[in-house]
Amino acid sequence: MNEAKPDFSTSAHLFPHINREGMRFGTAALVLAFFFAGGVIALWFFHPLAAAILGLFVLPLFLLSYGVFLFFRDPERYPPDDSAAVLSPADGRICLIGKYALPPELDAAAAGLDPAAEHWRVSVFMSVMNVHVNRMPTAAKILKMAHVPGKFLNASLDKASTDNERCCYLMETPVGVKYGVVQIAGLVAKRIVPFVKEGATLAVAERFGLIRFGSRLDVYLPAGVEPEVRVGQVMVAGETILGHIKK
Repeated sequence: MNEAKPDFSTSAHLFPHINREGMRFGTAALVLAFFFAGGVIALWFFHPLAAAILGLFVLPLFLLSYGVFLFFRDPERYPPDDSAAVLSPADGRICLIGKYALPPELDAAAAGLDPAAEHWRVSVFMSVMNVHVNRMPTAAKILKMAHVPGKFLNASLDKASTDNERCCYLMETPVGVKYGVVQIAGLVAKRIVPFVKEGATLAVAERFGLIRFGSRLDVYLPAGVEPEVRVGQVMVAGETILGHIKK
């Protein structure tokens, strides 16, 4: 359980914590904006009219820089005090719910699971406006990771689960319950960034990766777990409950 004290200040909303993965992108955009602004100032002494026209682009460039930083915002999350809960790994909206076998890349049979058994799969679509840092649905050990090259179709489509670029994870909770999570690149997203390695053990709601610029997360719920959410529902990574593991 996250014991950090929530910050309700205006500054915390306007200038949230930025994940280090985004610092170079935001800094590059900001440098470009300052470079353009400096060029406008220098041009003013020679061609004031041209400088005034170019100056109209300065504010949008600074706003774009701010937007790049905000894309990589990484706010603290506060998981419920519920050890049986499986939480959403992503911010966004649920776009699909259905029953499917675990991805073959996770080699379910080697983990003692029936590869043909179907699990409830909950798919969370992340737009460019959502927080893109992904968090652990439960406390778990990563038994297997598999990166799969693929296409960059619209991530809200069902076939994105099998056709798109993706990174698959087989998780095992401290009590031996196994389930799958898949990060899926989308139409705009071109880069999946894992923060962890195979064999790592993480706490519930701990960060395990992100996807840049719009994407999707699939959660293959553990056997016997029913989804407690519906299509269209808004998700908060590390906080919204998808279902409960039966004790």
